[in-house]
Amino acid sequence: MTILAIKETEAFFKVLDESSELLKDALSTSYLDAFIESGDNLIDGHVQVEDGRPDEKVVQQLQGLYNSVDRSRLNPETVRQGIQLSMLKAMREDDIQGNHQMTPDSIGMVMGYIVIRLVEKQNQLTILDPAVGTANLLTTIINQLKDATHEKVAAIGIDNDESLLSVADISTTLQQASVTLMHQDALGELQIPEADLVVSDLPIGYYPLDEKVTTFKTHAQSGHSYVHHLLLEQAMRFVKPGGYGVFLVPSQLFSTPESKRLLSWLQDAAYLQGLLALPKDLFTAKQSAKSILLLQRHGEGVKQADKVMIGEFPSFKDQTAFSKFIAEIVDWELNDLLKR
Repeated sequence: MTILAIKETEAFFKVLDESSELLKDALSTSYLDAFIESGDNLIDGHVQVEDGRPDEKVVQQLQGLYNSVDRSRLNPETVRQGIQLSMLKAMREDDIQGNHQMTPDSIGMVMGYIVIRLVEKQNQLTILDPAVGTANLLTTIINQLKDATHEKVAAIGIDNDESLLSVADISTTLQQASVTLMHQDALGELQIPEADLVVSDLPIGYYPLDEKVTTFKTHAQSGHSYVHHLLLEQAMRFVKPGGYGVFLVPSQLFSTPESKRLLSWLQDAAYLQGLLALPKDLFTAKQSAKSILLLQRHGEGVKQADKVMIGEFPSFKDQTAFSKFIAEIVDWELNDLLKR
């Protein structure tokens, strides 16, 4: 990132942060809710007042902050990173649960780098994220694709958390990204078109509505099912035949007793083309380690790559080793996965 880009991001974050703090005090609300209110004000171009709050003095302060932003000149990455900084502060102040935390930029950039070669020959692209959250990962990848291919990219994001989806709406609107957001349970009946690509940082844990997922091949024989297993199955239903799914999953995905049903589904539905463990130093505990999973839906002319890409990233701090590993992934994509 250039010094100018850093300064622009810092300036945009300052507007978001100061306006959120003003509204947090004026409305006696959480930082996250204040941020959402402030983001809506910025988009609407005026400050919303209800029952005399915020008062006229705060309204003038807020309007001055909003007027300092030239939305027509905002770079999408400036917006995304400014909002990311605001969400990091919200997570600290509001003690937001782990499954609602954002995908780190370093991981998002790597996922985007993997995706580019998979779809670079397509003139138009539709991406699905069934656990979109704040849309930080989705827009990270969209922005990378636009920079690399200059093609039209549209997306569908689904989440059942209204607050996170409100943040996603603010982010995608200010980035001028073509994203349709849906507030619903991604494991329910989805009325959406098939996507060219699925990307998602899957939530980890159990799905509580057992009766709702009895038709899923990955549902548990007894007790609650893993939500990340169910979302893998659901997501790959909505990618076009031959299309890819790139997911952030627990590194122990295939090492649990429940993985037998997951592998059984996988055998019938998709090819496991790659599983890349992220550096251990990114995670505080072994059980929280994650990997990037690359699946390809069955389809005409599609088959298992002769060489499945399995490996572990070196530390992102070791730039030489990291660059070498990325070069190996690119070589595999071009010569093993895409030239079958």
